[in-house]
This record gives sequence, C-alpha cells and structure tokens, in this order.
Amino acid sequence: MNSLLNIFNLVLLVVVLWAVFAYNRFVSLVNRTKEAWSDIEVQMKRRYDLIPNLVNTVKGYAAHESGTFEKVTEARTKAMQAGSTAEHAQAENMLTGALKSLFAVAEAYPDLKANQNFLELQRELSDTENKVQAARRFYNGNVRDLNTSIQQFPGNLIASTFHFTKMEFFELDESEAAAKQPVEVKF
Repeated sequence: MNSLLNIFNLVLLVVVLWAVFAYNRFVSLVNRTKEAWSDIEVQMKRRYDLIPNLVNTVKGYAAHESGTFEKVTEARTKAMQAGSTAEHAQAENMLTGALKSLFAVAEAYPDLKANQNFLELQRELSDTENKVQAARRFYNGNVRDLNTSIQQFPGNLIASTFHFTKMEFFELDESEAAAKQPVEVKF
C-alpha cells in the first residue's frame, strides 16, 4: 500500500513538473515572438523616418510629380497606423509599391541620381529593407515554433488550459506583383 502511494506521488510529481515546464516553454515562446515583432517595428520605424527625407530630396528635382509624393506619404501614414499583423503586411505592400513609383520617377532625373544626399538615403533605405526582411524571417520563425507547440500533443493541453493562442505570420501578399519583389533602390 505504501509503495503504491509512493508510485502515485512520483507520477503526480512528474506530471506537475511536465506541466510547469510546458507552461514556461509557452511563456518563453510568446515572449520571443513579441520581441521579434518589436524588432520588425524598430526597422519599420527607421524606414518610415527615412521616407520624408527621400521624398523631399526627390521633390527638389521633380516638383511636378506631386501625385507620386502623395501616394508615398499616404502609404507611409497607413503603414504607421496599422494595427494587426495582417494590416501591417497589407500596408507594407502598399508602401513598397509607392516607393517603387518614387524610384521610377527618380530615374528620369540624372542630377538627382548623382546627388549625395539622395545616394545616402538610397543606401540607408536599401539597408533598412534588408533588415526588415531579416526581422520578418526571425518573427515568422518564432511564430512557427509557437504555433507548432500550441498544436502538438500533449502541449496543446497546457496551451488550451492557459489560453495560449496562435499568432499570425507576417507575410507579403503574393497576389500583388509589387510585393513579390524587394524595393529596388540601386541606379
């Protein structure tokens, strides 16, 4: 009788320890995913901060292209105000398309393409685009790990008990041609 009670207590201890470990793993995965999203936001903010300088530099050479400038400014504003991951992805796709239009305008102005300020902004934007893509990959990897853990047995028991939920991937809209290609900032 005493050995049966010891076995039961040992099994109960193992189950409790597993539950604590599983819970802590979910907390860690959620926090890593939130941290990865913060990395994306930092890079997007850097991108948003570069855009007004870029627009103003191009404006000095191509003042009659106001429609393009308005589209870039509007896309930037929408991207900055996006709430959910899906809204951010859609707004980023629009911003990428608007920036491509801006660079297409810039190609028509050889003096602009030689302007040091424009070249530096172009280099910084290209660097930022690469960092945003790297941050997206890192975030999506963390989301994948979290979502897989939430779906797998027996972790799904802990996830549902403590209300851990799946998170959205930050994906580009594959139906839009502009979103399939990175912003081209080389001349």
